[in-house]
Amino acid sequence: MTGPADLPPSWAPVLAPVLASDQARSLGGWLQAEEEAGKVVYPPRGCRLRALELTPLDTVRVVILGQDPYHGPGQAHGLCFSVPQGVPPPPSLKNIFKEMESDLGLPRPDHGSLEKWAQQGVLLLNNTLTVQQGMAGSHAGKGWEAITDACVAAVAERAEPTVFILWGSHAQGKASRIAALRDSDRHLSLKSPHPSPLSAHRGFFGSRPFSQTNAFLEKNGRGSIEWRL
Repeated sequence: MTGPADLPPSWAPVLAPVLASDQARSLGGWLQAEEEAGKVVYPPRGCRLRALELTPLDTVRVVILGQDPYHGPGQAHGLCFSVPQGVPPPPSLKNIFKEMESDLGLPRPDHGSLEKWAQQGVLLLNNTLTVQQGMAGSHAGKGWEAITDACVAAVAERAEPTVFILWGSHAQGKASRIAALRDSDRHLSLKSPHPSPLSAHRGFFGSRPFSQTNAFLEKNGRGSIEWRL
């Protein structure tokens, strides 16, 4: 786990209370025990707060919510849906690129790293920030949710209009728990099915999240995201 001293400065004040909770301390002890028992946990230590490191709170313009990290070797590096340079894009990410091409006319990139988005204020946040190798959802309900809920709430409570891109019922359910987001009319929530091959054809394709995001940001004086990778 981590403490406030390990957090990027802009996130530390808003996350300090939840990190001091019994739930967070329990998560830290549980993660340590899992790794000491020889279980492989992704992403590796040092990458688990990468989304917060690349996207300081005061720079957030867009939030994309994922469920949990990729659970295959070398895939997860702390940003939802993203994989490091040189790692083939997984199916959901391929569908995201397919929709980006359709929406904006941009070529599909030859890599799967979304760090360029994060550096422009796109918070790529998973609901749980770790996972056991080969076991999707294995770290759900262990305490990460309180921390990532606090991240989303901190963004939603800011005055700056922000876009929340909610792909799938899991992300939409998380957003519905955040009172500051649920009750706000200054933000834009874009909802569609998940880009997974199992659901993308039920409304993800054709949802045009990228152009809608930029239209909203530009209307509210927040510039636009260069989605080209």
